[in-house]
Amino acid sequence: MSVPIPAHLLAPGSASVVDLPAPPKTHVTVRGLSKSFAGSPLYTGFNLDLARSRITSIFGPNGCGKSTLMNMIAGLVQPDAGEILFDGKSLKDTDIGYVFQNYRDALFPWMNAWDNIAYPLKRRGMASAQVRQRVEELVALFEIRFDLKRYPYELSGGQMQTVCIMRSLATRPEVLFLDEPFSALDFEMTLFIRAKLQEAHIQTGTTMIIVSHDLEDAVFLADRILLLTRRPTRIAEIVPFEMPRPRAPEAVADPDFVRVKAHTLEVFRREMAA
Repeated sequence: MSVPIPAHLLAPGSASVVDLPAPPKTHVTVRGLSKSFAGSPLYTGFNLDLARSRITSIFGPNGCGKSTLMNMIAGLVQPDAGEILFDGKSLKDTDIGYVFQNYRDALFPWMNAWDNIAYPLKRRGMASAQVRQRVEELVALFEIRFDLKRYPYELSGGQMQTVCIMRSLATRPEVLFLDEPFSALDFEMTLFIRAKLQEAHIQTGTTMIIVSHDLEDAVFLADRILLLTRRPTRIAEIVPFEMPRPRAPEAVADPDFVRVKAHTLEVFRREMAA
């Protein structure tokens, strides 16, 4: 049911990547990660390997540091100690995308939706024709039917989140981080974004890391569900979910989905009671 975690990946310590080599097909390697807040340890000597071209969901009890872990990997939060590498490279040599939970604050209000999507491409100095072509590719992928010349305040919440995801994918990132991408969406938009993220993943093979507070969301898109303990936070279990994509909304009734979700809930309840 679960992926065995080597003892050296669960134990605190200050080991380096050299001491703990990553398994084959690893994309993101985390070693010796430590972080404290107000003198209270959150992570101590934390180690993790994330596979290339896989979607990993992070799930665990409130306060265990799900978003903090993702944000340390993404470079938005500075760890107290540790090493994070992407294919053996540092973050500054890696192209990443990030979808923020609060999409209302993530978009530039003085730019229309089209310019928001094009912004990272223009910053790279791409020619206008190339920028236009890439935006048109994303418009086709996401089947956009609203006017991209509208400004963020003129868009619905689901439209704003769609623009955020399109912008994060514009540069064809190696790793895409998504912080609660469905938390403020209605059910119709949740189904739409689930489908489009799967299409993007099938097309590009981008490694994705998703933080979710909703168990169904955490399982639905994932190849692996990373279950965390209460703080000081460790890995409780990594649960695989190998259902083929694309996964239709009806997948939630599939026996494999039900089994994996039930096991994930069991581990979560165990950690809540710990």
